[in-house]
Amino acid sequence: MQNTKTLVAVTVVALALAAVSYPGWWHNPTGDHAATALAENNHSPQTHRVDDPTPSTTSAQPPAASSRTTSSPTDATKATGEPHNPAALVAAHTAAKVALHQSTHPPIAVSALGIGPLLGPLAAFSSAAEIPLEHVPYPHDRRARIASLMMVGVRDYDDALWALQQGAGGIFIGSWTDPQLLTQQGRDLHALKKQVGRSFQVSIDAEGGRVARQPDIFGQLPSPRQMAATMTPQQVEQVAFELGQKLHDRGVTVDFAPVVDIDGGPAGGAIGDRSFSDDPVIAGRYATAFSRGLQRAGVIPVVKHFPGHGRASGDSHTGQVFTPPITDLKQHDLTAYNQPLAETQAQVMVGHVTATGLSDGNTPSTVNPAVYELLRRGDWQGGAPYHGVIFTDDLSGMKAISDSFTLPQAVLGALRAGADMPLWIATEGLNEAIDAVDRAVADGSYPERMLNQSASRVAALPRW
Repeated sequence: MQNTKTLVAVTVVALALAAVSYPGWWHNPTGDHAATALAENNHSPQTHRVDDPTPSTTSAQPPAASSRTTSSPTDATKATGEPHNPAALVAAHTAAKVALHQSTHPPIAVSALGIGPLLGPLAAFSSAAEIPLEHVPYPHDRRARIASLMMVGVRDYDDALWALQQGAGGIFIGSWTDPQLLTQQGRDLHALKKQVGRSFQVSIDAEGGRVARQPDIFGQLPSPRQMAATMTPQQVEQVAFELGQKLHDRGVTVDFAPVVDIDGGPAGGAIGDRSFSDDPVIAGRYATAFSRGLQRAGVIPVVKHFPGHGRASGDSHTGQVFTPPITDLKQHDLTAYNQPLAETQAQVMVGHVTATGLSDGNTPSTVNPAVYELLRRGDWQGGAPYHGVIFTDDLSGMKAISDSFTLPQAVLGALRAGADMPLWIATEGLNEAIDAVDRAVADGSYPERMLNQSASRVAALPRW
């Protein structure tokens, strides 16, 4: 009863603030109430990997710092992508957060509030509705819009500040990142957000086992293989929830986990014990539990590495690798994605494996339009169309891509192919990549329509 009273009270206050700051928010253009629009849009948004499989205690280092080029200044206010009614957004966030924490069924609670159209970024966590992309605010300035798609690894506070001042949409916390960015009051992520003056994504690899960034701060979980062998899905969900709480409290918004790849090799392979199982049903069940736990804590889960690295011919960190035939993936490996994408709001990361038999059969997935089309259409056994954000694996430090593409080429190639948020492990090359994409939009080789769709998807993610 007390929980219900609290929820109602906060909701009333939140909606009152929303009404004051944005009169008419509860009407759509046809005059129907937002709740009606919510019901009419009743379809779920399904909206990485910098995950060097070496133990987190090794000093995997990004490229050394170099002189940076700063192109035409990016107006920070243009780069935010924030709505024009911040009080209304804050009010909706408050109501939604209370609903999410008070209810054992968060999507139902958010839907019951009838505030889906106001949730903005939080709408990605509601299975009740997907805000039409054309209604999601993103930066009007084209260069700022491009920059908002970029996710870059950072070394420390100053490195992160520089990237965000260029308009980057997110930063990645690696094992090489100065831990003070997570712990030092006044120079941590909270201070960074205050100084930058806008929200942004903060990502990390926290799978458990040998891929665990900053374990001294966030702890060390068993490997996914160990978790599946010794825990129930409910226990794994709780473990992921507790991890997510630690991440959330420090300001991390995105976890590039769980791995949904099928276990097809020894523990020391590229995937191996990073996978929950060699059975796609079991792998999908545990990936769903892990995703649900992160999501409950307010962290965005990202399933990986589409279309499947578990049974690939090698490690994409060291060179080009090939999957089994695409027909096999569609009948087996890819079915592990069905449950997490249907039952959670996990996003997806595309890996650098080359999908045998798809397109020319020789193009890494991150720059292969056929792979993105496969994912968007859900064209495998039991699959469904996917409408969420697609991240790439690291575009700068993995030889399956870096042997054939410069960083700007890889970023542009991924966006042209269908990625929404290119990812790499250092801030170096950020402005060069933005420039390359900007030129491609100007000459029409990267349609502005695709840019706007990606910017809308990224802006619709929950943001810290």
